[in-house]
Amino acid sequence: MARIQSVFGGILLLVVWLAASPAQAQESYESKADEAILVDAKSGIVLYEKNADALIEPASMSKLMTMTMVFEALDRKDITLDTEIPISVDAWKRGGSPSGGSTMYAVVNSRVKVRDLMRGAIIQSANDACIAFAEALAGKEEAFAAKMTERARELGLRDAKFKNATGLPDPEHLMSIRDLTLLARNIIKNYPDYYKIYGERSFTWNNIEQQNRNPLLADYPGADGMKTGYTKSAGYGLVGSAVRDGRRLLLVIAGLKTAGDRKIEAQKLLDWGFRQFKPIDVYSAGDTVSAVRVWGGVQRNVDLVAASPVRVALSTAEQAKVEVKLVYNGPLLAPVKAGEEVGKILFLIDGTEIATAPVKAAHDVAATPSMISRAMDSILILALGG
Repeated sequence: MARIQSVFGGILLLVVWLAASPAQAQESYESKADEAILVDAKSGIVLYEKNADALIEPASMSKLMTMTMVFEALDRKDITLDTEIPISVDAWKRGGSPSGGSTMYAVVNSRVKVRDLMRGAIIQSANDACIAFAEALAGKEEAFAAKMTERARELGLRDAKFKNATGLPDPEHLMSIRDLTLLARNIIKNYPDYYKIYGERSFTWNNIEQQNRNPLLADYPGADGMKTGYTKSAGYGLVGSAVRDGRRLLLVIAGLKTAGDRKIEAQKLLDWGFRQFKPIDVYSAGDTVSAVRVWGGVQRNVDLVAASPVRVALSTAEQAKVEVKLVYNGPLLAPVKAGEEVGKILFLIDGTEIATAPVKAAHDVAATPSMISRAMDSILILALGG
């Protein structure tokens, strides 16, 4: 059972001080992108938006939905990473080397393992890989696209509508950039191991090496994802992600005229976003966070200390309303070992966790040899509902 308490001592004083600090004016910003949004990946708090609900051609950014369907199929064990998927004539012709579009150059009528198709689709934005997935999971790409739309509604994407697995132009294949942030957050939260692929710089298939198209990966500090998009009608777009001081920001921009504009606007928006946060050193490693009750021990309490330095980045608005709680494994029963991780500190904004840090026992607490003491503690635990 998890026990929750407000954290007393230095951290509470820190929160009070922050709340009393005069608010600083937020730096204004205006993106040159036709559509733009910047959100905190963990909380979903929107830091900036421009035409975020307009329906646009998402181009290859819609492959986030394609891969969500693949990740879910892996979870259901409909497929495994070693399942071999056939590359049909249609997948090869419309998405492979004859198409002139983004491709991993899969050989027609070959069979490619899921783990390799995933890298092709994510790193190389391979249309042949996406069509192959669609055919394997739904028989036909049209049926797969219908399932994408259905699943999108279940995930909370209000207006997304998919007509294919690739994002190739179709007048009815539309999304909002807000929907794209929901997809990105879902992948980051629920599929962290697969998300790592979005940060890989290159992938080689059929002896052809191709670089990840994400311009942030080359030189933007903390960038580790996620997906570009381009068609002539849609312009240049990007779903981007970067982490600094433990806070992950997600952006989506669309409608840029050149790849260079896309890179510059993405970097500017992220830079602006990270400037809204002030890194605050809360604890050093070993600092006492709180003392909690130990049941059946020779000592009544044990100090809980920060397992490592605790640093939290907070925006001006967040500083005024951050809530800090200690969650620990309770009732805490003796014996307790020094260094044993027994809980964590939670930093909450409007009830949503934005950061966490582990706490550990500062010292040993041996079990009491007294049968009477242990019996009394057991009775108290039962009486308290533990």
